[in-house]
Amino acid sequence: MRNTLLFRCMVLIVAVVLLPGIAQSLELVSDAFEERGTIPIKYTSKGENISPPLSWSDVPKGTKSFALIMEDPDAPMGTWIHWVIYDIPGDSRELNEGTPGNLVLEDGTRQGINSFRWAGYGGPAPPPGSSHRYFFRLYALDTVLDLAPGANKGLLTRTMQGNILGQARLIGIFPEPLTDLVPE
Repeated sequence: MRNTLLFRCMVLIVAVVLLPGIAQSLELVSDAFEERGTIPIKYTSKGENISPPLSWSDVPKGTKSFALIMEDPDAPMGTWIHWVIYDIPGDSRELNEGTPGNLVLEDGTRQGINSFRWAGYGGPAPPPGSSHRYFFRLYALDTVLDLAPGANKGLLTRTMQGNILGQARLIGIFPEPLTDLVPE
């Protein structure tokens, strides 16, 4: 009985001391669209095909870098990767609209290869007649990964394991779902 009480006290101490840093709620937003809102055509293959502005807050203590993956789980051939970007400096709080497609950006941020087989952002390009969800996933990391430029999503996610302090998600839709079409 005494050991059970001691164990419960230790669990409570761990929860109170350690979990606040782990449980911080990293938040990811865009000025271009709201959560589950329509991604403006400007940021798609039908428009200028430039990355939307993204910003984040509530960064976990100890964050040394960020990584972001954008993917379309509704693609007909399986999940399509639209953007892989990592080693974003830990003091950054945004990615500007139209982030260049260079493998290495001026601040040391590195970009990976997407499913289009190029570095940088590739905007939504769903087949005609379908609406897809686009997941932007931001990871706060306790290290700078220092992966070579051009890594793919698989290598990035394996390398991040054990280093994730927090994560946030933003979902955009394209094209806008046709919800007002009701059969008569």
